Amino acid sequence: MSISTTRGSQKARDTLEFLRGKISSNEWRVGELIPKEPELMQLIGVGKSTVREAVRSLAAFGMLETVPGVGTFVRARTPVSSILTEFLADHDLEEVLVYRRSLENEAAQHAAVHRTEEQLAGLRAAHERSLAAGGQAVDTCERSTAPGSFHLLVVEASGSKLLKDLYLGVMSILERASVEGRVILGTTTETMHRDHGAVLEAIAARDVRNAAHSMALHVDRDLGLRTDMLEFNPQTERATSLIDAGFDTDA
Repeated sequence: MSISTTRGSQKARDTLEFLRGKISSNEWRVGELIPKEPELMQLIGVGKSTVREAVRSLAAFGMLETVPGVGTFVRARTPVSSILTEFLADHDLEEVLVYRRSLENEAAQHAAVHRTEEQLAGLRAAHERSLAAGGQAVDTCERSTAPGSFHLLVVEASGSKLLKDLYLGVMSILERASVEGRVILGTTTETMHRDHGAVLEAIAARDVRNAAHSMALHVDRDLGLRTDMLEFNPQTERATSLIDAGFDTDA
């Protein structure tokens, strides 16, 4: 179903398209609060009921989420992320983790080719913030999709909007699983810093091969299923194979 076919008044449809435009253009980023209701009424020139009707429609498509007493957050840049999230919810978490790995590897490779100097500066700043945070820096699934997070910046630097939508859909499932305690972190702060540094330097050098290998190593050991916790090792089989193959994982 297309959002443009949503029932309601013409004013509500126009308001919906206005809000959707702000989100899809990334002016209102995923994870951020949108303006409060009175601000939207003044900005768009419509009444309260019209704003609420449009917000409800976008919420139904998973693009917005209203938290009572807090405000309305952007949850997905397009309906694709929301639809994908619901689709993946019916699949085994281990398969979702494998799919996430493929997406992040592709993102790293494309970022090494397409990143701009501004995006590289953003990645360096995110890495430096993480280093400065010390023991508080270990990523969670939620932080991986927060504006300005290292992983999301890598995906954005790939230059692919589709890749970003797919990534956000996958991470939404893993975030939910993390909250439920089904997905755990399998890395230390020090290892995460080293991994991010390796990915960053490969992207900076436009080294596609090392960008892929560094990201593969990192993704292999940063998230795992809680059922595997006793066996989960920061050097998984995939990570070990890269080392054995002679790739420099500490670069």
